[in-house]
Amino acid sequence: MSEEICALTIAETAIEIERGSLSPVAVVEASLAQVEKIGPSLDAFITLTADTALSQARDAEAAIAKGNYLGPLHGIPFGLKDIYNTAGILTTAHSRILIDNVPDRDATTTAKLYEAGGILLGKLATHEFAHGGPSFDLPWPLARNPWNTDYATGGSSSGSGAAVAAGLVKGAMGSDTGGSVRNPAGLCGIVGLKPTYGLVSRAGVIANSYTFDHCGPMTWTVEDAAIMLQALAGHDPADPASAKVTPPDYRAALSGDIRGLRIGVIRHFWEEEMSANEEVCAAMEAALDTFRALGASVEDARMRPMQDYYDVKVTIAESELFAIHATELQTRPEDFGADFRGRVLPACLMSGADYANAQRERRVMLTEMEALYEKYDVLLTAGVGPAGKLGNHQTVSFWQKPSIATPFNVTGGPALAQCSGFSKNGLPLSLQIIGRPFDEETVLRAADAYEKATPWRNARPIVETARPLPKEAPQNPPSDIGDTERTEVAAAVARAGLKLSDTDFDQVCAAAPYVGAMVGRLRRKRGYGEEPGNTFTFPSR
Repeated sequence: MSEEICALTIAETAIEIERGSLSPVAVVEASLAQVEKIGPSLDAFITLTADTALSQARDAEAAIAKGNYLGPLHGIPFGLKDIYNTAGILTTAHSRILIDNVPDRDATTTAKLYEAGGILLGKLATHEFAHGGPSFDLPWPLARNPWNTDYATGGSSSGSGAAVAAGLVKGAMGSDTGGSVRNPAGLCGIVGLKPTYGLVSRAGVIANSYTFDHCGPMTWTVEDAAIMLQALAGHDPADPASAKVTPPDYRAALSGDIRGLRIGVIRHFWEEEMSANEEVCAAMEAALDTFRALGASVEDARMRPMQDYYDVKVTIAESELFAIHATELQTRPEDFGADFRGRVLPACLMSGADYANAQRERRVMLTEMEALYEKYDVLLTAGVGPAGKLGNHQTVSFWQKPSIATPFNVTGGPALAQCSGFSKNGLPLSLQIIGRPFDEETVLRAADAYEKATPWRNARPIVETARPLPKEAPQNPPSDIGDTERTEVAAAVARAGLKLSDTDFDQVCAAAPYVGAMVGRLRRKRGYGEEPGNTFTFPSR
């Protein structure tokens, strides 16, 4: 019975709760039973809040019995990526740095889910500070993929992807700075929505990059994502980037009718630049055929190369991340995981001019998108997948190749990842649907129509007992830069006030050629009027 309850979607569970045939207490007890049964194979949770959840469930049951039903999230268990502040509950960012951190206030998103009647089942694993990973040297184990526990979940919302796919929670919050909602959604076979920048508050969420952080829901179905977004969206004065918009009825947009929808296919991302394998290419062609059969107009379109967006995103985001953690990187670098250090420390090689160049180039990129938004209702491209085996990751790869998710953090509009099939090994494949800023309705409508026309929601993963992981991740290949370059790196490290081990210094050296190439591509003559891609507003009073 527990498995049957856990397999219900948010929408299905809400119907049963509202009519009185299923109680919130029974739903939470079913989730806790599943966590006890398969949780040890997934390591999705850092903190399981069982007592809190049962107390909230009893309160929800009593309120609903009195006729005070709040809506489709009332009595629904959810999870939070462990960067969302929770008053009185450990919030660690999966890092030794915050191993004892207990906030005294909830994040705005946490509070909104509570106000909608949601029940917190626990705090979920993440890559360290929503960035480094998958890592083997952190205080808690890394999350496993429910479809095959030898494989990665993707990151950085790793526990959220695993917990939703396995049915441990009905929905979860992730964050997306360069794909961190969409990548684990794609690799775990669920729905992950990166809303438009500013639509969902970031207040009380531990920052990765102020320019690119997005908070978004992760669910089993598109309808469930719409339900969660309804509770989350809206202006928040506590977030300086929060947009003053009135959210529409997202669930009402799920008409199933996409006849005449204009879809621009960013084919070159997966065929030319990602060099996707035959399974991904076949799944994408089948998806395009499905959209055509549903009455959409489908034609190829082009954006800039993925590398252009990656140069902008990484230069901005790593500079901001380095600034956020500068004090701890200077005084206690060994308390961060090795993978996090290998990603953030090379940012000391970037200058203020590099940061400004990237922000100015981003403004150009945003302007370029206007023609695509005019011509097409949504854009479509591949997502990530299938997953790779845990233990095959090398930190330096972060610097070596772009991500197919990152362009849409730079452009800032909504982007949704969903399952588009399975590999021959039974691992999920995914696609992305991208929309105009603040047009989540059209993205959700297109994704819902595709979901209902395909069979991918008919099976949940069967979680097998996990085998032991490697004790250490593979070591990066040694740096091969010359003495002159190493001297330049050493000078930059010293200017940043860093005292690095030989291993960390070599990590910076290994990344240095890629950092140099990135910032070099952004150096061009610009007009005096080329503004950066960030904006200024006066603080609210």
